[in-house]
Amino acid sequence: MIRVNNVSMKFDLGIDKGSSFKNMFISFFDKKRRRKKEYFWALNNISFHVKKGEVIGLIGSNGAGKSTLLKVVSGVMKPTKGKVVVNGSIAPMIELGAGFDAELTARENIYLNGAVLGYSEKFLNEKFDDIVEFSELRDFLDVPVKNFSSGMVAKLAFSISTVVDPEILIVDEILSVGDIKFQEKSRNKMMEMIKGGTTVLYVSHSIESIKELCDRVIWLDHGNIVKIGPAKEVCSEYYLSQMGETEEESIKRRKEEKKEEEKSKKKKK
Repeated sequence: MIRVNNVSMKFDLGIDKGSSFKNMFISFFDKKRRRKKEYFWALNNISFHVKKGEVIGLIGSNGAGKSTLLKVVSGVMKPTKGKVVVNGSIAPMIELGAGFDAELTARENIYLNGAVLGYSEKFLNEKFDDIVEFSELRDFLDVPVKNFSSGMVAKLAFSISTVVDPEILIVDEILSVGDIKFQEKSRNKMMEMIKGGTTVLYVSHSIESIKELCDRVIWLDHGNIVKIGPAKEVCSEYYLSQMGETEEESIKRRKEEKKEEEKSKKKKK
């Protein structure tokens, strides 16, 4: 379904300040100032493939390149080098609400964001009630989105994005949107899609969520692939690298700390 071949992504850091007359004048006499623009490689020669129906998790610390990789796969960004081949319709759930107009109402944004995602007006008319029902925002349909909380915006965006059953789902931390009730609702919706055979690329900082949902995991660090393998195996190695102890050791330590804390409280009484 998805093939990523030797993909690299370069960003201009915008550090070069030689464009103003003052800086150009200084640079003329100061050779140290005369330098090329500085760049940051967010992805370095990334290659992997995803089979139909697979759920692939992406893990790594902030700045590892996870979200950038999702944007490249979904077509939001064009890679600097390499090639991405995707066979199937994609529903990218990245930066929920980014396509909204804050001045427009929720009702108007359903049609605006739906159009951005490629939905026809006829389709949106047919699915309008489903979107509203899932978002739980019927009482706020004619309120400008600028007056929404971040959770309400995320609810609306998630509801629009998941009104279709795509062949490929690109997910970036969406299971933490809204309140606890909606988080469970969105998780169940995603599970329905997975059981229905949807191929998923999933980013999350929740190791438990990754282990529960994913078949395989790609561990990224500073734009490089550290390891690709079975979810539990890779997650355990990643946890150890971050925490300096295994999950089992961490659980045992926390239990012992809790016992000591309880003993201390009893002594004080």
